[in-house]
Amino acid sequence: MVDPLAEVVSLLHPTAPFSKHVIASAPWAVRRADTGQPFYFVVLEGACRLAIDGPNGSEGLVLREGDFVLIPAAQCFAASSMDREPALDHDIRDTMVAPITGGVRLGDPNAEVSTRLMVGHCVFGSPDAALLVSLLPRWVHVRGEQRLAMLVQLVGDESRTQRPAREMVMARLLEVLLIEALRSNGSTAASPGLLRGLSDPKLSQALRRIHERPAASWSVAQLAGAAGMSRSTFFEGFGRAVGVPPMEYLLNWRMALAKQMLRQRDLAISEIAERVGYSSVSSFGVAFTRHVGLPPGRYATAQVDATPPIDDADQQLG
Repeated sequence: MVDPLAEVVSLLHPTAPFSKHVIASAPWAVRRADTGQPFYFVVLEGACRLAIDGPNGSEGLVLREGDFVLIPAAQCFAASSMDREPALDHDIRDTMVAPITGGVRLGDPNAEVSTRLMVGHCVFGSPDAALLVSLLPRWVHVRGEQRLAMLVQLVGDESRTQRPAREMVMARLLEVLLIEALRSNGSTAASPGLLRGLSDPKLSQALRRIHERPAASWSVAQLAGAAGMSRSTFFEGFGRAVGVPPMEYLLNWRMALAKQMLRQRDLAISEIAERVGYSSVSSFGVAFTRHVGLPPGRYATAQVDATPPIDDADQQLG
């Protein structure tokens, strides 16, 4: 059986090249804006508040020890100690910020440490990252997962030592932590997206059908039947859980597959069109151009020498 999440993660090519150890003493508050990068938090000790900006206003989370949060496309978020409210709408300038080895110290450097975090940004190596990220939730918050808890503990232990090959081990652990968080959909609190859809036993059947047979001439009624739901109930439930209507999700996935095949340059455009559900090259070309902004042939040519940009600059939280 096809695993939709595994397919999306495989196309994303995730890595975690940058991480920073954050030590904080209450009160503290920081803000980060317009990064456009996947960002993650691991709470190693203590607790904090996190606010994430979104199209319908900000969403707030309380993070506890062992929690993991991933923001696949961070634009603006703020974090604070438990005794303060994170501020998204203005710069925060009253928190002392001092560099330390491998990270940053927030708050009074002479005060007792109340929170330890591991934060950083990931890199999605796929040129289609923006399209694929649109299939994921705006944020993922994982708590109470034993496997993740073990990984978080390993990350924390490694971050507090100076063992040989520490940086290499940290990078690998964080990559595994990222993938494990994305696939822990069963008990994941997340905004609408693929994870929430897969956590619904009925909707997941329709999602798996789409990924098993992306070229099929799916209709809402057929997908509703696969889910064992009425057409109206399925349409409403799919949009609420996944964040887009069923046919839009199908189109997004077809275009992601088409772009991958065009980059590989192993197949003729006519065969790619057939594999993603189009009966003619012209109909595929119209749909692809409308969705991507370039005709298929020009897109393939433009990818020959293209290399995904990787920004692993040492950035500070806030």
